[in-house]
Amino acid sequence: MSPRDGRLRTHPHAAPWFRLLLTLTLLALVTIEGVVLARSPSLPHAALWTSGILVCLSAVPWPAVPLLTRAWFAAAVSWTVTLLLVLGHHPLVVWGGGEAVALLVLLTQVVLHAPARTAAVLGPLLGLGCMAVPARDTDPGRFTLLFSVLAVVVGAYSILLRLQATQRVLDLRAVRTAERLELARELHDLVAHHVTGIVVEARAARFTQVSAERAAETFGRIETAGDEALGSMRRLVKILRDNDDGYGSPPPTSSPTTPVAGLADLRGLTERFSRTGPPVVLSIENGLEDRLPAHVAATAHRIVLEALTNTAKHAATATAVRITLRTVPAGVEVRIADDGGHPARLSEKARGGGYGLAGMTERAEALGGHLTAGPSPEGGWVVTAVLPL
Repeated sequence: MSPRDGRLRTHPHAAPWFRLLLTLTLLALVTIEGVVLARSPSLPHAALWTSGILVCLSAVPWPAVPLLTRAWFAAAVSWTVTLLLVLGHHPLVVWGGGEAVALLVLLTQVVLHAPARTAAVLGPLLGLGCMAVPARDTDPGRFTLLFSVLAVVVGAYSILLRLQATQRVLDLRAVRTAERLELARELHDLVAHHVTGIVVEARAARFTQVSAERAAETFGRIETAGDEALGSMRRLVKILRDNDDGYGSPPPTSSPTTPVAGLADLRGLTERFSRTGPPVVLSIENGLEDRLPAHVAATAHRIVLEALTNTAKHAATATAVRITLRTVPAGVEVRIADDGGHPARLSEKARGGGYGLAGMTERAEALGGHLTAGPSPEGGWVVTAVLPL
């Protein structure tokens, strides 16, 4: 939405008054010219006056008449009268100020709002029509330079405004695309971890002989994971609703929303994972929680969450997972290592498409850091991310 559209929505009664003012101004220019110059009325003077009035009326943004219809009509009328007078040898003393201004108004509207191909044809036609108005005068040199300069300046400025509007649309699309990617990463990080745990537990119960007591424990863990997945989705939706004003930016009266999770939540995350998978040993450098910025802590939490999810999917034989967070010269290092070797038995739909590793890498690079993942020399898999402070 442009600033002009915003003002018109804020003051809906201003548009009729603006149209009336523009109409009276343009018609006044044509009328003054006709009264002052046409001391001896003739057929050419009548044609000029009629042309000026029709073009001025066409320049007014009437809601019922499309812009292109008005613009093509004005260009046709103006060029027809100009060619008839020039080729018919009817030298006159004319100014053409009102009609020229009306053509410039239409030129601006066409360049700003018409489709690109139409504007490329109709825009020059209107601009050249404005420059051709002085050809009706007996001494066109007096006005040719003035109208030519006005047409070039107005046309160039209108093109600049169109380019800026186009760039703004591209920027908005880029922002929305980034928001969709961020939403996809959030959904993947918050939900896939819990859903993967549910699938692993269900498949383990399916292919393993368990007692009624163990089955109850398994179903309890599945229920807990489902509740946590729903809670994560609710928190994400709440953040999106609280921060979205319809234009991709937080409302001015809202306070900044804290990250969904940080280092303080890592212990609970590792405890939940240890209940359904291999035990996790978490090591956080002393004092790191207090020194680490909130956005870096949230990114570290997401990386650990995704790494544990991948461990559940791809390291069925893992017997231990070690997570270490410590400071290094480049910032803070997040390292997740497991000793697994064989992937869990998951269906094709549950295996995912490899977006988790890409999401972790994007999160690290977004902060100016980097992430590596691959098999470790000791066996298993290791993920290492370095995030700048």
